[in-house]
Amino acid sequence: GCYMSEVQYNSSIGEYMTLFLNERRSLGHKALDVKFTLLTIDHYLESIKYRKSYIDKDTYLAWLETQQQYKSATRYQHISIFRRLLKYMCSLGVECYVPIQPRQHNKNFTPYIFSKEEIERIFIAADSLQIVSHHSNSIMIAVPAILRTLYSTGMRISEALAIKNKDIDFVKHIIVLHETKNGSQRIAPINDSLEMVLKQYVSYRNQIPVSNLDSPDSFFFVSSLGKNMARNTVRNYFQRIITTAGIAYKGGHEGPRLHDLRHTACVHSLINQVRQGRDIYCSLPILSVFMGHKKVSDTEHYLRLTADMYPDIVKLDMSVTANISSVLREAINKNGHENI
Repeated sequence: GCYMSEVQYNSSIGEYMTLFLNERRSLGHKALDVKFTLLTIDHYLESIKYRKSYIDKDTYLAWLETQQQYKSATRYQHISIFRRLLKYMCSLGVECYVPIQPRQHNKNFTPYIFSKEEIERIFIAADSLQIVSHHSNSIMIAVPAILRTLYSTGMRISEALAIKNKDIDFVKHIIVLHETKNGSQRIAPINDSLEMVLKQYVSYRNQIPVSNLDSPDSFFFVSSLGKNMARNTVRNYFQRIITTAGIAYKGGHEGPRLHDLRHTACVHSLINQVRQGRDIYCSLPILSVFMGHKKVSDTEHYLRLTADMYPDIVKLDMSVTANISSVLREAINKNGHENI
């Protein structure tokens, strides 16, 4: 999770990183991704004991080698941010090597969409895994509740792990999300079955012998030591759970990934709308707000996905679709495409 309020850059170009970050913020950017990407670059330069006050080509290429471990979207983001920093340093008169803009990562990536039956198997596997895990810092107490939250609300794992006790309102049946990717607060609904799961989790959690677990500013999802959790730990458990659930893991970016629960929530939500006889295009703006997308065009991606997977359900009127698609295409071309 990203819960550090301020960071210190200690490498030989650290002062430029701070200046660059502050400039991004002064332009009104939340700049969380910039802040933490710069931190990883800073750590790398420290680890190779880099002493120059500029970046040359060989140093950049050596850093680039370390990026192979990341999936393409993350790698693209890191390279873009480093490139912007180098251009910024050049603008201040510090001569740096500026690489060419990398090719955008694959926008046509198709996420893994779980079937309703696979989701059921995932929940059963998550519940049963709880019993066999005796690790003292086990996060298993929270995992079944987290997975149900992700599927029920379509929120991102980073958003779920940032939830504090005060953000959950069982009276209004809502969760207020502050730490969102697009930087704007949003509200996630709590349905009856999720409410039951969350209340049950709270009753278990509050038995952990750690003080202040239920105080308003404490994190809602915690390990059995009362600590907030790292995204990677939840991801690792998720891989174990889908294996237990008998769902083939293809590995890496092929998935299924934890983030695919969000994609699945969106597709299943669209299917429910259609089954309830709602006009799918009237549902898109609502779904867009629900998912926390900046633009409706980002949500349209799911419409194609749903139509591909469930052609029998989404028998769209082509004359209507063609018209709307062209409007959306124009919007996408004009505004660029946000990450989903």
